[in-house]
Amino acid sequence: MKFGISTFVTDEGITPVDLGKALEERGFDALFLAEHTHIPASRETPYPGGGELPRIYYRTLDPFVALSAIASVTEELLLATGIALVVERDPITTAKEVASLDLISGGRAVFGVGAGWNREEMRNHGTDPRTRGRLMDERIRAMRTIWTEEAAEFHGEFVDFDPIYAWPKPVQKPHPPIYIGGESDRSIARVSEFGDGWLPRGGTENLGDLISHVRDTAGRRVPVTLFGAEDDAAKLTRYAEDGVDRALLMLETMPRDETLRKLDELAELTRGIG
Repeated sequence: MKFGISTFVTDEGITPVDLGKALEERGFDALFLAEHTHIPASRETPYPGGGELPRIYYRTLDPFVALSAIASVTEELLLATGIALVVERDPITTAKEVASLDLISGGRAVFGVGAGWNREEMRNHGTDPRTRGRLMDERIRAMRTIWTEEAAEFHGEFVDFDPIYAWPKPVQKPHPPIYIGGESDRSIARVSEFGDGWLPRGGTENLGDLISHVRDTAGRRVPVTLFGAEDDAAKLTRYAEDGVDRALLMLETMPRDETLRKLDELAELTRGIG
């Protein structure tokens, strides 16, 4: 089992460049960055974690800008969104951002996606929360078309464009891997339909059974990256036994020196596991 990091990069914590260098120096293989364009000041949607929403949610850097900066100072680290809120993104622009990151990183981009939970946030982007799942599916299919066709054309319920030219095309073929976040039946179906990997969350019940179900449904050995894995040796060992291919340890957003100390601890923890 490989080990990566999932975190929120903000204006109050370690810089993207320092973080990327530190991860590669310590042997972590991937970085998955969270995304929120903003958080409405008056919210009705409860925070899934319970209690008040942490300030990191409304101070996140744009993930593609941060990952591009990291690409310039690393050579092997996989650069991923975890997760990109596709329901709040224009598919033509996002296709260009993903392909551009893949190009400048030499083929190291991973596109982790999800439908999101904050209904007020998505409404500010003109998205109806009731149809966000269908919207996400269609936008992803449209992006795949842009990445793989010279004159891309798409006509759907939410996305509609006549033939367009859009470059760069991704380095990875047919496109950077798409990792589907979530544990619902629909999320599992998405993995089968157009996902290149599954991105469940740490603490998911019956994870081993769900992994088998995902792979049986897809008819292939779907790579599994566990988002926000606990920094507990026994649990990490169990995840490896369950069939997890990569565990993303959740890194708290902290200043540089505190972050480096924590990464030293996490790197020591992972030695010998998996």
